[in-house]
Amino acid sequence: MNGAGAAAGSRVKVVGQVERVDGRSLTYLEFVDRFMKPNLPLVLTGLTSSWRSSEDWTLAGSDDRHRPNLAFFAQNFPSPLVQVADCSSREFTDQKRLEMSMQEFIDHWVRNSCTGLSNGDCEASLLYLKDWHFVKEYPDYVAYTTPTFFADDWLNMYLDSHPMHRDPDIANHNNEINCADYRFVYMGAKGTWTPLHADVFRSYSWSANVCGRKLWLFLEPSQSHLIFDRNLRSSVYDINDDVSEKQFPEFNKAEWLECIQEQNEIIFVPSGWYHQVHNLEDTISINHNWFNAYNLQWVWNLLHEDYKVAKEYIEDIRDICDDFEGLCQRNLAANTGMNLYDFFIFLTRLVLANVIELYHIQEPKDAKLNSTETAHQFVYNLTQIRDVASKMIYTEAFSTENLCIISEENRSAMSDVTKILKDDGFRRLWMSLSEAYVSIGRGQINFDKVRYLNQKGCLSVACLKSDCNVVDDITFLMREIHGPEDLVRLIDTALHRC
Repeated sequence: MNGAGAAAGSRVKVVGQVERVDGRSLTYLEFVDRFMKPNLPLVLTGLTSSWRSSEDWTLAGSDDRHRPNLAFFAQNFPSPLVQVADCSSREFTDQKRLEMSMQEFIDHWVRNSCTGLSNGDCEASLLYLKDWHFVKEYPDYVAYTTPTFFADDWLNMYLDSHPMHRDPDIANHNNEINCADYRFVYMGAKGTWTPLHADVFRSYSWSANVCGRKLWLFLEPSQSHLIFDRNLRSSVYDINDDVSEKQFPEFNKAEWLECIQEQNEIIFVPSGWYHQVHNLEDTISINHNWFNAYNLQWVWNLLHEDYKVAKEYIEDIRDICDDFEGLCQRNLAANTGMNLYDFFIFLTRLVLANVIELYHIQEPKDAKLNSTETAHQFVYNLTQIRDVASKMIYTEAFSTENLCIISEENRSAMSDVTKILKDDGFRRLWMSLSEAYVSIGRGQINFDKVRYLNQKGCLSVACLKSDCNVVDDITFLMREIHGPEDLVRLIDTALHRC
């Protein structure tokens, strides 16, 4: 296997480079129109100089190059266990994962660095710390500020105040830790790498190099079929390996974009782009997975396709299974990280939060902030969710029969609108969404001052009324949501009032 960075990309046809833009000269609307909406990759420069991590986590070297300050991590972030990938060992479709303490990981790195093994002389020594939920583990240490371009992050807003799973058969301790958020820190020596993949949920991602250099190879979604076998079940693991032409007959037709990401640069990874990544130097990166209205269809398409596969896999036991649909949803959650009921509960809360914000935008005399662009964004958000909910109506999981037998936890989470609107978790989500769009539209404002004005409990940053009755108004529109048809009706009613 040629996992080392020195050979990365040498076996594939590279036809272009990823565009680079100074993030200080790019507006949010330009980013949406040129990159997020058309789903194109981008490297952003000039956005990380003020980050605390750039100072604390690195040591200065020659030619302004920085290297990881491993002693700082050992002293300040003694995580009991971190997840580490063995870059020389494959396990199913990914690298073998190990668990060890932060001190053990750093000792391994320092020991191998001293003997020269991090230069690629011995792949078996290369361990790559991945998917470290740093923000959840150390919330008081503000290592970085999410750039405004990535502030419209529904996934992490939701997980900051809600569990991913409600069904007690799914929501065990390990699942909830793994789904706690999708904000990660990665740390790896030169030569560590990540196999070819598309991101979880077909989300967007952004990745910032605090120090080090990475080589990225990207394949656009229209060519993704070229890396799969004849049955479209198995994909290429390492593009630098001797890929079997018999197993993957069209692989050599694939055309790749290349990018060398330098320290202090941020790369935007669009939905559905397969990519393979190699650390060309000792590297620390900060990574978020996220989605919003612009890629919601990607998330739904993946969930729907994986749901169909989950059903097909156990179709032969349908007649003897007491809860066939429940088993399908448990398998979908295990394989994809979220099932259709999780996703519907998520969408219900996002609809309610967007409707509330749109309500305030439509009442300019009572709003701190109002703009046509922001109103259009809330309308777009609701329209995209409506499109997905309309497709859900015809999915077996949401048949009347199956909705009657879902778990009480799922039913409670999706049905009572009054209960949802008064729930502390929903109110935190609503506040986060409100603040995100203020940040996007006008820059930071004094949120504490605005909240003080909302004496009766309205958490919209836009609201100036001390006796806001938005919760009563929304409840008047619809008191209960029993399935996607009700969600569509709620959106239609809210948009009709605009």
